[in-house]
Amino acid sequence: GGGMYTGPGGGLYTGPGGGLYTGPGGGAYTGPGGGLYTGPGGGLYTGPGGGMYTGPDDPGYMSNIPPWYIFAKYLAEMGMEDEARFILSQLP
Repeated sequence: GGGMYTGPGGGLYTGPGGGLYTGPGGGAYTGPGGGLYTGPGGGLYTGPGGGMYTGPDDPGYMSNIPPWYIFAKYLAEMGMEDEARFILSQLP
């Protein structure tokens, strides 16, 4: 599903595998492999393989979250204000 898709696997889907899912593997998950994980491979990781990596050797981070600004809006609505603020602080 696309980043703005509300069905299974979509960026706005709140079920397993969705961009707004807070469980393992979800875009709103803060643990390893999650979209809000700041460690290697996570969506908020700024090093190679991370969702916020901007270097030349980007290996192509795969994500199912909506565009960052929209993701931050939904996170804030879900009560995850700190995460939303952090994302917004990292964007141009």
